Amino acid sequence: MRRAEEFEDLRPLLFSIAYRILGSVSEAEDAVQETWLRYETSPTRPTSTKAFLSAVVTRISIDVLRSARVRREEYVGPWFPEPLLADPYQDPERSAELADSLSMAALLLLERLSPLERAVFVLREVFAFGFAEIAPAVGRSEAACRQLAVRARRHMDAGRPRFEADRTERDELAGRFLDAFREGDLDGLRELLAADVHLVGDGGGKVPQWAGGIFGAENVARLLATVVPSFVRIGGVVEPHQVNGQPGAILRDRDGRVLNTLALDILDGRILAIRTVNNPDKLAHVGPVADAWAVLRETRQVGRDAN
Repeated sequence: MRRAEEFEDLRPLLFSIAYRILGSVSEAEDAVQETWLRYETSPTRPTSTKAFLSAVVTRISIDVLRSARVRREEYVGPWFPEPLLADPYQDPERSAELADSLSMAALLLLERLSPLERAVFVLREVFAFGFAEIAPAVGRSEAACRQLAVRARRHMDAGRPRFEADRTERDELAGRFLDAFREGDLDGLRELLAADVHLVGDGGGKVPQWAGGIFGAENVARLLATVVPSFVRIGGVVEPHQVNGQPGAILRDRDGRVLNTLALDILDGRILAIRTVNNPDKLAHVGPVADAWAVLRETRQVGRDAN
């Protein structure tokens, strides 16, 4: 098999590794492309192409993450990963691990780890690489990688998010929520929100955003019941969609341009968190991006007219 064919067969895996380390679609795509360039110009053929390419994309991602950490310290408001609508890598034997590791909550928890801990955790716990394969990928001994894995697992277990185990029930509840969301059904929203629910958005200081988020079922329900129906009346669309392996939606303006994405954390029949990504820099891969300020002005005007 030619190098290009081998690489394309492994591209979904390489992207999935890089995305979980970086939390960025664009940076993961760049890391995968850089991996191809290094593979294409390598004078030798590796014994295991999968192990070689996984090691290369991991090393590149670690370097990118180290510089990204500095930028994230200066980020305006909450920082969320770029939304991923579909994971290109599928492994039926590890479907639960893959889905759970992709959630916004899990990726935010990974942010607490050092770059090396994060890379080792992703390779070991998510993709089941052996330590003999992980060691050259991160430039540490197998014994050191085992210690990194133990520390990473301890940090992750301490704050690991728990979601609805039955995905059918979870998706049904999300559908009910989105119906109430569109219709501004205050009672329906109250019924589905956990008492301590929080609504938090990542706007990067570039779009309208709630300062610090909205907390509590009553506050969140009243905000959504007030704003969303006006958005729908001006032609806005709430499109149900999986976001980072969780139930969620893409909000679009009347011309189909992307306003934001939202992902739902669900447990025990209630919605625990609603995380929105509004930063236009993080939405370009989803589609053409809407003018959030214009949409807000029109939505507010419709709301005032209705009252």
